[in-house]
Amino acid sequence: MCGICGEITFTGRPDLAAIQSMTDAMHRRGPDSRGVIARGGVSLGHARLSIIDVSSLSEQPMVDSDLGLSIAFNGCIYNYQDLRATLIGKGYRFFSGGDTEVILKAYHAWGARCVERFHGMFAFAILERDSGRVVLARDRLGVKPLYLAETSTGLRFASTLPALLAAGDVDTSIDPIGLHHYMSLHAVVPPPRTILKGVQKLPPATIMTIAPDGQRTTETYWSLTMGERSSDRRMSEEDWIDATHEALSRAVERRRVADVPVGVLLSGGLDSSLVVGLLAEAGHADLKTFAIGFESVGDICGDEFQYSDLVARRFGTEHHQIRIGADRMLTALPDAIAAMAEPMMSHDAVGFYLLSQEVAKHVKVVQSGQGADEIFGGYHWYPPLMHSNDVSSDYRAIYFDRDHAEMAEALTDDVLGDDYSRDYVDEHFAQSASSRPIDKVLDIDTKVMLVDDPVKRVDNMTMAWSLEARVPFLDHELVELAGRVPADLKVRDGGKYVLKEAARRVVPSEVIDRPKGYFPVPALKYLRGPYRDFVHDILDTPAARERGIFRRDYVDKLLADPEGNLTPKGHSKLWQVAVLEGWLQAHHIH
Repeated sequence: MCGICGEITFTGRPDLAAIQSMTDAMHRRGPDSRGVIARGGVSLGHARLSIIDVSSLSEQPMVDSDLGLSIAFNGCIYNYQDLRATLIGKGYRFFSGGDTEVILKAYHAWGARCVERFHGMFAFAILERDSGRVVLARDRLGVKPLYLAETSTGLRFASTLPALLAAGDVDTSIDPIGLHHYMSLHAVVPPPRTILKGVQKLPPATIMTIAPDGQRTTETYWSLTMGERSSDRRMSEEDWIDATHEALSRAVERRRVADVPVGVLLSGGLDSSLVVGLLAEAGHADLKTFAIGFESVGDICGDEFQYSDLVARRFGTEHHQIRIGADRMLTALPDAIAAMAEPMMSHDAVGFYLLSQEVAKHVKVVQSGQGADEIFGGYHWYPPLMHSNDVSSDYRAIYFDRDHAEMAEALTDDVLGDDYSRDYVDEHFAQSASSRPIDKVLDIDTKVMLVDDPVKRVDNMTMAWSLEARVPFLDHELVELAGRVPADLKVRDGGKYVLKEAARRVVPSEVIDRPKGYFPVPALKYLRGPYRDFVHDILDTPAARERGIFRRDYVDKLLADPEGNLTPKGHSKLWQVAVLEGWLQAHHIH
């Protein structure tokens, strides 16, 4: 896990000072070493977090002079050892022991579609010395990010949006479509857009090739179709349970690959508990697990320690229970907001930020349970949408933070525009290859909402403390399997039915049959006392008042009654507005 960046110039030479600024801006993603190279009109930068082959031989950017290839790579290829053996059989010789060089050799052997052979998470840039072409690629489910910015002389890219800002020459004006998505889709801005006009992101499962003259081609190398296949009709319920158990076991085992210790973020919910149980089932001893809790507010409990403690005892893990007081969380909020590659409203972002700070004192790699709710149908809005007659309207009513009428109350005329989020969802459902309403919903949640909410949140908050997070539920083979499981077996009995039944072989029933939990940070839902003061201070600055995004009477209404203005999913609208403004201020965007 690392930070990568680069610049492709179509006139003149790259700006090495800009590359250095981008690399320095990502030092927390990769504190172990940094490097920059320039070849003709292309430069690459890299900040390294050493996980596999921690020796200097795997430092980046990596250059293979014999093959005429250079690479900057962020992520981990879990099956690199098998690929290495295959490539050695084809005559390739290796000078390092890590996965970075395997990507270079695989690219030389099989071309850009080598990514189809990779099990892992990745974003990389490869420079071909002889042709001058640059190839950018991102993993199938977007676990690793890659941002792009057009400049006056070419194209820059980086693992984080703030790294691009550090280099300058970026149009930082607000994109009205990105803003509409942010305010509607729980802060999700689907690719290729971001909240800023001058920055885009490479979509998941995409290869982009840039020629020396600036010509670009893009191709999607993987797609997911949600819904049953005719060939699966012979599968019984027990068959699906068996297949789920086996696929998740493989996904968890794959993510053990490392030359440093690997821990688990154990919330006490089904998903993270199942990861711990499967590791123990496979015979891995000395597991390190980590749970976090916050102060309760009203009747909302701030921790789920009773369940995480139960799992830790059951499997004999070395468990770390981390309690966060109100003062510590409050002081962490500015840094947590600054650590976001894009503004994110989910209350638990600061939870992951503080959890990662503590976990990084013990391990450099963790497994985490994100993704299970989307791919196995665990959210409360799935049952009502099983047989919807107007799935787009029904989904918007349940999922959207605001409808367009409220958007007109919130946003100034300069940035309001059309009902972009409605149009986006309508178009996505219309183009979906899935036929059933529920499968269309699972499709958009897996391909879009999952990638740019929980997955991005975990990457940003863990990497802020130089911690690599691996998400076994985003193993592409497991996701493909889950996509084929009949929706009834996913949504039944409160959701994640087939996953729960597979878990009964491993996890205590108290964890499986408990009420559905979440990562509780109640103070950011209700915004009382000092938390409201923190938000008020952000929104009352001259920068906020002069920015011209939000109507002041709307902001004042939210400030007057934070608890009375929650989204349909129960999140704070005031916090959503404040995080955006706080993020813009943190990155000096005017």
